[in-house]
Amino acid sequence: MSTLNSEKLPRIGVLGGMGPLASAMFMVQLVEATPAAFDRDHFPHTLDSSPQIPDRPTAIAGRGPDPLVEIIEAIKRLEASGASLITMPCNTVHHWYDGIAASTSLPVLHIADAVAECIRSQLPAAKRVGVLGSTVTSKLLVYEKRLGDEWQWVFATDDELTQSVMPGIAAVKAGNLPLGREHFLQAVTNMIQRKVDVVVFACTEIPIVLKAEDVPVPTIDSSLALALHTVKVAQSMRVRKDEAA
Repeated sequence: MSTLNSEKLPRIGVLGGMGPLASAMFMVQLVEATPAAFDRDHFPHTLDSSPQIPDRPTAIAGRGPDPLVEIIEAIKRLEASGASLITMPCNTVHHWYDGIAASTSLPVLHIADAVAECIRSQLPAAKRVGVLGSTVTSKLLVYEKRLGDEWQWVFATDDELTQSVMPGIAAVKAGNLPLGREHFLQAVTNMIQRKVDVVVFACTEIPIVLKAEDVPVPTIDSSLALALHTVKVAQSMRVRKDEAA
């Protein structure tokens, strides 16, 4: 197994807390995605888990404060920790990606890019991509705006968002995992009826309670995709440092 030179490793800054359990799961995925034989081979990480960042869907609906100010404060804390790059295991927060990226000189990874890499490598024949995510991710087209028309995008309907997806997200955030699973299974059932080739778990709460074997079509876990993408980018930064040494 190839390993990494720990003296050359960049620090990964993780903007988390949206939600806390999804962030914790992402940290496990990040470690599992790293090729390492010893503790010292793993990337150093700094997780800024800030659950008090204002609720994103509430802000979009005009019923709460803009979260960008507190997001940028968290980014500054990650910069101060010595982070070399920023990764964000929350799909909804990517609606503010441009403002976040403009606030820092560090590279900020985009979760849609990570998912696109997985679809291209694992499912090259896929044409219709179901994006199962929050109201913000679905209605404000976080994936479509980032990736364009490479695929035909399929989203949950307004009724499905109201009756299944958002209640599922709320249940997981509240710690009621069985109820969250029930809601998400209904949302997936509705989506695959639209003949999608793949379902993207485009909310990091979803893979906490649903697995690939629960769905009769291929799935992409956006959290895992981001972990793999983050490690890939961090490895490339390590290589550049080695070359410069």
